[in-house]
Amino acid sequence: MNEMTPPDDTLSVDEKVELCQQIVKYQFQNRGTLLSALTHSSVATTRTESNERMEFLGDSILGMVVCERLFRSYPEYLEGELTKIKSVVVSRRVCAKISRQLGLDTCLIVGRGMLRTGMPRSLLSDVFEAIVAAIFLDGGYAAATNFVLEQMEPEIRLAADGHGGGNYKSLLQQLAQRDLKGTPVYRLVGESGPDHSKHFQIVAEISGRRYAPAWGRNKKEAEQRAAGNALCQLRGEEPPYTAM
Repeated sequence: MNEMTPPDDTLSVDEKVELCQQIVKYQFQNRGTLLSALTHSSVATTRTESNERMEFLGDSILGMVVCERLFRSYPEYLEGELTKIKSVVVSRRVCAKISRQLGLDTCLIVGRGMLRTGMPRSLLSDVFEAIVAAIFLDGGYAAATNFVLEQMEPEIRLAADGHGGGNYKSLLQQLAQRDLKGTPVYRLVGESGPDHSKHFQIVAEISGRRYAPAWGRNKKEAEQRAAGNALCQLRGEEPPYTAM
C-alpha cells in the first residue's frame, strides 16, 4: 500500500517508549529493547541498530504462535487449509491494520525526511512484528504469545470462519438479520477476462446500502469475498478483497 500517514513528531523518544508500553500492556525490563523495535533505519546510526533485525525475528515468532493456535483449535483442518488461514492472519495487511488500531504509528521513531514527506503505511506491519520480537526477547515466549493472541484472536476466528464453505455469507446473514433487520443481496457488477477464464465482480447489498465489491474466479467465490468485505466494513475495518 502506498498511502502515507504523517508520523507524530510531538513526542520525545522517552515519551514514545512509555506510550508504547501502555499500548501493548507490557512493561519492559530493558527499555532499550523496545527502543530498538521502534527505531526505523532512517534515523538509526547503523542498519543493525534499527528494527529490521527484530522485524525478522518477530515475523517467525508471530507465525509460530498463530500456527500453534490454529493446530490446537482446528483439529479437523488439513495442512493445506491451515496454511491458507495462517497466511491470511499473519499478512502484512492484517499486521498493519492491528498497528493502526493500536496507535503504534504514534510511537515510531523515524528520520526527518519521513517527518516531511509522510510515513509509508507498510512500516506499520514492520513495527508490529518488531514489537512481538521485543516482547519475546524481554519476557520470553509466553509473554510474546499472550500479546500476539490478544491482538490476533479476532483475525484468527475471522479467517477460520471464512475459510471455504461460504461462511462469510452465513456470518453476514446472521449479522444483517440480527442488527440491520435485513437480508444480504448479492449483485453482479462486473466481469473480466475471456470466456474460459472469466472473473466476476460482486457487491453485497443490505437494506439499500452497498458495500465494497469483490472479484472472484467464479460467482460463488466473488459472493464469499463480497460478504467478507461487508463484514469488515460493518466492523469499521478496511475491506480485504478490493483488488482482483
